[in-house]
Amino acid sequence: MHRRRRTAFLLSAAIVAAPLLTACGNDAHPGAAAVVGGQRITVAQLETRVNEVREAQRAAVPDEAQYAQAIAKTGTLSRDTLHSMVLDQVLHRAAQDAGVTVTRKEVQDMRAGLEQQAGGSKALETAWLQRYGIAPERLDENLRLQLEAQKLAAVLGTDTGQADFWQAMAKASKKLDIDLNPRYGSWDDEKSSRVDAKTPWVREVTATGTQETA
Repeated sequence: MHRRRRTAFLLSAAIVAAPLLTACGNDAHPGAAAVVGGQRITVAQLETRVNEVREAQRAAVPDEAQYAQAIAKTGTLSRDTLHSMVLDQVLHRAAQDAGVTVTRKEVQDMRAGLEQQAGGSKALETAWLQRYGIAPERLDENLRLQLEAQKLAAVLGTDTGQADFWQAMAKASKKLDIDLNPRYGSWDDEKSSRVDAKTPWVREVTATGTQETA
């Protein structure tokens, strides 16, 4: 089960905390947060995913002070969520290229095992929300990706933390020709990761307010 936890972390972890960014100026990708494999991830789709997490946090933490703390801890949620949405597609492409498939029963079995360990469905949903920023309605989707990662690593004869696995991810990433809206940074194919980029129309905002405008 430890390995399952580690692969669950895979899809949410390769996210580097950075200052909150807000755009000012013209949008180089109108309406799109990213383009992956020729398909757009729209800003509206990204906002929907972010709102799912916020609503789940609100429901899980009714106390105002605790909710404020939860918000503060996930201040980069939009960029982190976009990173996960793109990385999910990279993993799915790498799995497809390796002939990896995941059945509905496998997802159900994995969830049942995790629920038993966590102490029930609700406890598992809360744990995934707190640890990985996964809204309850996205849990099965996330577990399918965890299984894809495990199976891909097995086909490659490696582990999700090893270079061979991430080389396969990098290869899939390049095939998808990922293009991020500059307000969210850029995509590094070799690392299969989003990176922040300094641009003349981005201003950095901290807890004390706007400090400077580039």
